[in-house]
Amino acid sequence: MTLSRRDLEQGRMRAIYVAAVADRALTDEQLSSSLTATLAKKPKGVGWWVFAYGSLLWNPVFPVVEMRPATVRGLHRHFCLWSLASRGTLDAPGLVLGLDRGGVCRGVALRLPAPLALDELHLLWRREMVVGSYHPRWVNCRTADGRNITAIAFVVNRKHPQYAGKLPLEAQVQVLSTACGAFGSSGDYLERTRVALIAHGITDAHLDALAARIAQRCGTPPAVAATTAPEL
Repeated sequence: MTLSRRDLEQGRMRAIYVAAVADRALTDEQLSSSLTATLAKKPKGVGWWVFAYGSLLWNPVFPVVEMRPATVRGLHRHFCLWSLASRGTLDAPGLVLGLDRGGVCRGVALRLPAPLALDELHLLWRREMVVGSYHPRWVNCRTADGRNITAIAFVVNRKHPQYAGKLPLEAQVQVLSTACGAFGSSGDYLERTRVALIAHGITDAHLDALAARIAQRCGTPPAVAATTAPEL
């Protein structure tokens, strides 16, 4: 089972986190305040774009009217957040991706329909900001055709208690091979993200290395080989 729109609309995702870490689950008022603060910093004239680098690539749950592979500089994707409910448990924490400082990240800019954008962002905040583990930021995304897009990106909050930092490769492999939570396993999260990137012509060497080590450990091949990525 993976996260659905209904899980957000009916508050199931927040309820799962309240049961696991009640003191960290943000209230509706806190979520609304965070969104309002982010919207106050929206540059004039920019569209309603969200930069997808993890699960939003394959399960956005909001309507997307346009998507463009894009690069963000100064940030990179890695498994730096402990998941205590959705992809792991308190007893066996999982890992999910965050954007951390330094490097480059290739992902996909997703455009929301303008008439629905505010309502959809409220729903997105219930998902991404459920425990306040990210700092929402407006970032510049450079598309393959040279276009600059300003989009919301969820950058990891390094002061959050679930921030895992830079874990050794084998430590990540151990967690991703075994952890499972209310919305599936950490390994499934990795593979879905990797396959979604490949579908957009994007390969991530670190994710490929993790998938290869997990396949070796579990004796099963990755779902898709990175070498099959199409050229865009």
